[in-house]
Amino acid sequence: MSTLSQILEHKIIAIIRGVEPADVLRVAEAIYAGGIRLLEVTMNSSEPLAVIKEVSAKMGDKMIIGAGTVLDAATTREAVAAGARFILSPILEPEVIKTARELGVVSIPGAYTATEVYAAYKQGADMIKVFPATSAAYIKDISAPLPKMHLLPTGGITPENIRDFQKAGAAGFGIGSALVNANTAVTPEYLQQLAIKAQQFIRAIQS
Repeated sequence: MSTLSQILEHKIIAIIRGVEPADVLRVAEAIYAGGIRLLEVTMNSSEPLAVIKEVSAKMGDKMIIGAGTVLDAATTREAVAAGARFILSPILEPEVIKTARELGVVSIPGAYTATEVYAAYKQGADMIKVFPATSAAYIKDISAPLPKMHLLPTGGITPENIRDFQKAGAAGFGIGSALVNANTAVTPEYLQQLAIKAQQFIRAIQS
């Protein structure tokens, strides 16, 4: 199964931003225990390339690891070399899309307006990160005239509202601080709570 097919199947991408590099693998394992199979390590975190390399090696095919907050072609190449299988951006940067496609990984640029979403699609994006995802109603409005686009709303999605985004036409979801709080100490209790929270997100989209 292709990486894109797996993203469309599993839907929830857990975003790791600002977590201490030594803690990321344990956080990934807790999220995996809760049922999430997609993980994004942002490039503005500490030692992101080393983290992507470690988690990719340890988790193997159990979890698909991607790089987030990618702003240029050089970073795209570095992330893919480290093991990233999808590339996420908060912006629409044609060179990032082009480089990701050349390297055979999934490209998910960021866009907000209908014009930006369509431009990303025309330039070869596999999915489009709608950021910020202000409301499910906005996703519905964008999806109506652009039904072929795989939209990935990111920001502000919780277990309570994720179903609304799903009904509105979202193909996937980027979940950041609503799941992983980088300011919390990574204790066994926190990891247990993290697994439970991941499970809540999974149950919400399966209900």
